[in-house]
Amino acid sequence: MNTSRRGLSFYLLAGFFALFVLFLYGPTATILILSFQGPEGGLTFPMNGVSLHWFRNLFEQQAVGDFGGSFRRSIALGLMVMVLTVLCSVLAGFAFRRRFRGSAALFYLAVASLIVPSILVSLGIGLFFNILGLEPAWYSSALGAHLTWTLPFGLLIVFAIFNRFNPAYEEAARDLGASPWQTVRHVVLPILLPSLIGVGLFGFTLSYDEFARTLMTAGSFNTLPLEIYGMTTNVTTPVLYALGSLTTVFSFTVIGVALLGLIALRRHRLRRSGI
Repeated sequence: MNTSRRGLSFYLLAGFFALFVLFLYGPTATILILSFQGPEGGLTFPMNGVSLHWFRNLFEQQAVGDFGGSFRRSIALGLMVMVLTVLCSVLAGFAFRRRFRGSAALFYLAVASLIVPSILVSLGIGLFFNILGLEPAWYSSALGAHLTWTLPFGLLIVFAIFNRFNPAYEEAARDLGASPWQTVRHVVLPILLPSLIGVGLFGFTLSYDEFARTLMTAGSFNTLPLEIYGMTTNVTTPVLYALGSLTTVFSFTVIGVALLGLIALRRHRLRRSGI
């Protein structure tokens, strides 16, 4: 009988992983628990009763904070960033499939924003709009600031996808008489679609919770991360935790919907192929 004993390294790594999980999810779990404080509850333990009072209070008129407006702006901005990230990344992926003069310099220029501190990007774009006499706004300057964050990641993912793409599929489509556009529409894009959904979800998530690149570019109206940050200096009730819990649930819901969409897409393809 072959037996193996776990050495000290196993338990050290297991302990490190447990601490990592606790550090990662502990604050989220704490906020989730404290959001169910009773009406007389505060911002810390011990809890003073259990209720849904602060979730109901979240949808009432607040002395400070614009929850609904900031949430709608974050959703709209995230969707715009998502669409532009996927579109630009796909077009760049097709363009970079063939080498051209200056391609390397253009690639490094596109991803250079990843090494620039986010607050400097936000400050630079905000100042640039002021120099041009334009008012910074969440749908213009903040949109550009977020794209400097999401596009490099989208490009890197799409480039990796195209590096693994088998050009034999395109050759087969052309041999069967398909035009270049038909090849892209009916062969290339369907194969890339699951990965592109991931790129879109990644871009939306990065934009939805982005703070630093929005700070100097959002203008007069806050996005949700800016609103939450402003509330930390004014709100002294667990309504702030209730808002954090709802946004966390929303984030997981978006991920779940995307995963269910991918599963449904795969099943649809299997049914069409007769497998």
